[in-house]
Amino acid sequence: MELLDFIATVVLVTASGALAPGPLFFAAISHGTKSGARGGLAFSIGHTLVELPLVLLLAFVFGEVASQVAGEPAVKISTGIAGGLVLLVFGALQIRHFLTSKSDAPDYNGIVPRNPLLLGLVFTGLNPYFIVWWLAVGSKLVVDALVFGALFGVLLMYVSHVWMDYAWLTIVAHFAHAGTKIMDSRWYRILMMVFGAFLVYFGLTFLASALQVLV
Repeated sequence: MELLDFIATVVLVTASGALAPGPLFFAAISHGTKSGARGGLAFSIGHTLVELPLVLLLAFVFGEVASQVAGEPAVKISTGIAGGLVLLVFGALQIRHFLTSKSDAPDYNGIVPRNPLLLGLVFTGLNPYFIVWWLAVGSKLVVDALVFGALFGVLLMYVSHVWMDYAWLTIVAHFAHAGTKIMDSRWYRILMMVFGAFLVYFGLTFLASALQVLV
């Protein structure tokens, strides 16, 4: 896998999760009305304090097998099938949600956290979507990263992903403080449906790669 192809795959697969509305997103908006970009940055740091150890743990679990991946195809098959199915389901649900729902996400008005870093930790660690995503889809990315470049590959994969969290949450908090919308609701829905389509596409490619190993 070429370097740019690898980075592009990570960015496109993980962009939907980074930009999708959820507890952390709306808490960043709520806190951002008072603290601005600084609050969004604190939320991002709290998010990283949970996410990075999880990614390193997955790398440790899969590292020895991934380094001998030619002799252990079961890992590529299992992560490919699990990640592919989860991407297909999440992608389809995301497209359906933004096609049919009148609201972009649950109402989180009234959340006024005093410690954004702490809430970044809490909203990340207790988010079932986040945990399931990394155990299924993220495992496939970690295995691919290990095969691509061992620990360097994992760190490259994570940096290719996490910058979006920092950029998005910081920008959202800044615009919340400024009292303006970052994006018109209609265009935001279209963007999220496009990313949902990318999830479906990569879900199919993950499944196809697993089937190739079987054959």
